[in-house]
Order: sequence, then C-alpha cells, then structure tokens
Amino acid sequence: MGPSPVDRARPGSKHHLIVDRHGTPLAVTLTGGNRHDVTQLLPLLDAVPPIRGLRGHPRRKPRRLYADRGYDFDKYRRQLWKRGIKPMIARRGIAHGSGLGKVRWVVERAFAWLHQFKRLRIRYERRADLHQGLLELACSSICLRRLARSF
Repeated sequence: MGPSPVDRARPGSKHHLIVDRHGTPLAVTLTGGNRHDVTQLLPLLDAVPPIRGLRGHPRRKPRRLYADRGYDFDKYRRQLWKRGIKPMIARRGIAHGSGLGKVRWVVERAFAWLHQFKRLRIRYERRADLHQGLLELACSSICLRRLARSF
C-alpha cells in the first residue's frame, strides 16, 4: 500500500464503501492511503450487486448517489449521468449547509460500524488480500446484524 496521509513514513490503506439508504454495505474496496477517493467511485458502482425491487428485473444501479466534496469533479458527474444515476454531490468552494449532512451521516455510521472491528481499525496484516478478506467479512457481519434486527 502507499504512504499514509497521516504518517508519511509508514504504509497505510483506505477503505472505500458504498451503502444503501439504511447503511447496509453494498460494495467495499481497499486501496493505498495515498489514493484519492474519487478514483474508486466507478469501480465501487460496478461492484454493486443487483438490487431487488418490487417486480421485474433487479436494478443494477442506484437512482441517486450522495457524496461529499471530495467527489466534486465534472468528469465523474458526467459519467454518473451517462449511467443514469443522479449525482447529489456537494460543491467545493460553496459554504456548508447543502443539506447532504442529512443523508451523509449514514455512510459515516457505516464506517464506524466497520471500525468497531479492531483488525480493520488498526491494520496488522501485511498482505492486502488478507485485509480485503477481513473487510468483506466485517461487511457480511454488518449485513447479518441488520437482517437479524429486521425479523
């Protein structure tokens, strides 16, 4: 992995997560700590499994995508529109208060759920594939908890 954005001398990693409106993880990836978040936007969208609706074919993409200022690039906005996804991304350089905080906290809560697992909060594994496996196992555990609470 690349250098950590906090401690430049040590390698670090970032967790990239896409969730539904309830905070259930839909897709997760792991990259180096020096990678920009927006580079993982399209691969995460491609990794989202079909979403079962009421009737008909399962949806393969969300209707809207909420994101913070780190994803405010016209190139990615255009690519989202081409995919039929309405980008709800906060603009850089504009005062806070866009209203995205009402829905953005769901993602932050999902990260808090992930980082309750100590092996993800503090990375001990040298190999990225082992850490990715633990990340996916944690997402499965979160999904199982959400499923158990719904019954």
